[in-house]
Amino acid sequence: MAEKSQSQHLFAAVLARVHAVCASLATEGGWPADMDFSRIVVEPPRDASHGDMATNAAMVLAKDAKAKPRELADRIAERLRSDDLIAAVDVAGPGFINLSLKPSAWVEELRSVLGEGAGYGRSAIGASQKVNVEYVSANPTGPMHVGHCRGAVFGDALANLLQFAGFDVVREYYINDAGAQVDVLARSAFLRYREALGEDIGEIPDGLYPGDYLKPVGEALAREHGDRLKAMSEAAWLPIVRSKAIAMMMDEIKGDLAALNIKHEVFFSERSLITDGNNRVAETIDFLRAKGDIYEGSLPPPKGKPVEDYEDRVQTLFRATAYGDDVDRPLIKSDGSYTYFASDIAYHKNKFDRGFRDLIDVWGADHGGYIKRVQAAIKAVTDGKAALDVKIVQLVRLLRNGEQVRMSKRSGDFVTLREVVDEVGSDPVRFMMLFRKNDAVLDFDLAKVIEQSKDNAVFYVQYGHARGHSIFRNAREEVVPGLPEEAAARVAYLAKAAVVRLTEPAELDLLKRLAVYPRTVEAAATAHEPHRIAFYLYDLASEFHALWTKGRDLPHLRFIINHDAELTKARLAMVQGVVSVLASGLAILGVHAPTEMR
Repeated sequence: MAEKSQSQHLFAAVLARVHAVCASLATEGGWPADMDFSRIVVEPPRDASHGDMATNAAMVLAKDAKAKPRELADRIAERLRSDDLIAAVDVAGPGFINLSLKPSAWVEELRSVLGEGAGYGRSAIGASQKVNVEYVSANPTGPMHVGHCRGAVFGDALANLLQFAGFDVVREYYINDAGAQVDVLARSAFLRYREALGEDIGEIPDGLYPGDYLKPVGEALAREHGDRLKAMSEAAWLPIVRSKAIAMMMDEIKGDLAALNIKHEVFFSERSLITDGNNRVAETIDFLRAKGDIYEGSLPPPKGKPVEDYEDRVQTLFRATAYGDDVDRPLIKSDGSYTYFASDIAYHKNKFDRGFRDLIDVWGADHGGYIKRVQAAIKAVTDGKAALDVKIVQLVRLLRNGEQVRMSKRSGDFVTLREVVDEVGSDPVRFMMLFRKNDAVLDFDLAKVIEQSKDNAVFYVQYGHARGHSIFRNAREEVVPGLPEEAAARVAYLAKAAVVRLTEPAELDLLKRLAVYPRTVEAAATAHEPHRIAFYLYDLASEFHALWTKGRDLPHLRFIINHDAELTKARLAMVQGVVSVLASGLAILGVHAPTEMR
């Protein structure tokens, strides 16, 4: 069998062989020298009965090769049949090429899993390219709720995934500390300050934040200022109270995120964009004006759905329609203050000025209509050199045994993230928030996510990892007393096992599932979809559990064969492969890989 580099996983190795065949045919056939092979893929077929892998090479090259796809597929297939890695090649439909690999290919890939250990599946496709992932960015007006939780987990797992795929990732939180909502926060906190001084404040007025979470802010203000703030005008006390309230709310938010093992490298203040002497919003507007992208004019009345920032007057407008948006967008309100959009343009230009060309923003479900305008603005301020991918995270319905959970005493009108984490733990929260595509509504049942059953995906995956370690313990006691307990030593020991003895169809199926992991990582990273890792882990754990169950009924399939230590070692090597990949994938998701379940 031809050698493959340690860092080249099996799907990449087969892709390289397909490229080599196509390059050979290109030379012989006089195909264009600049023929693009980048569109060729090698992937698992949709129907497993069609083989182990499929390639679209003939379909994407036929036009440039001036050949019919089916005829070109036959020529490629003929060359591939002589490859020592490939057992069979079939051409299907209009020109798809299905490949079946020799069993030895999957056994050799297991050696790669063992040899690379925690690095198996790690990719270099990111090529150390800088990526800014901005996520959470919840208004600092209260504790995080369960809806924020999903975006927080998604963004963090995506950042982990991109790092694993070779990107240079910066995790960022944008603090919305300059809008009207933080003045409402300050007035709400001032009410709690008066309460801390002994006043009876009665019912919280409409329009202010009613939750008890602001009581500690009021108490802190009372300790620091006594009753001095009461003697000041609102214009004097508002910035003092606002600053304190924002600082304490951000400390609480950071604590909530820490409970989910989430940390950001950068916390960027919106207010910093408009501070005196450093008004980046004004600078950005001037920059766009110089490019001809700003003009003074009026917008026509909106048709259909109302535009939230529409005003029937001459105003400063960004020429968003020139960059793909539906309408031009106002940047300055009638009172002279900047629109949110103006600050957002300046903020994203700042990301570009910091060296980021790839930007990912994770937004809530209610911000979908905002995507076009921000993407248009980024095209304008970067001359098309930066790209923004916005990932919308849909709503979370919080349930308990199927019944909706609505209220929290502490917050007043929502269930806090911390309450959920304290009840079920960070692992179920993180995994189950990712066990559904981000743009689909998620039902999160507090009772179901702690059940110990196959229906609970996080339990089933973690149990797969723990079961592997249980098998190691049993093997050490029964058949392989020399099996090391320490992970690195155990992997090195099992790397010498006679894995060629893994010939049972169910074993080969499990090895095939392991071999898909590196490609899954690359596909998930490219699509910015960490849920693919969660889905893959569940499938891998399910196949592992199924093989264990078969061994109860068919003794020859058991992982531990009392009369055959060498076969046992080979199967323990396979179990180690499963354990290593489960641990790797769980780490990407930010979930622990336990060695035993309690």
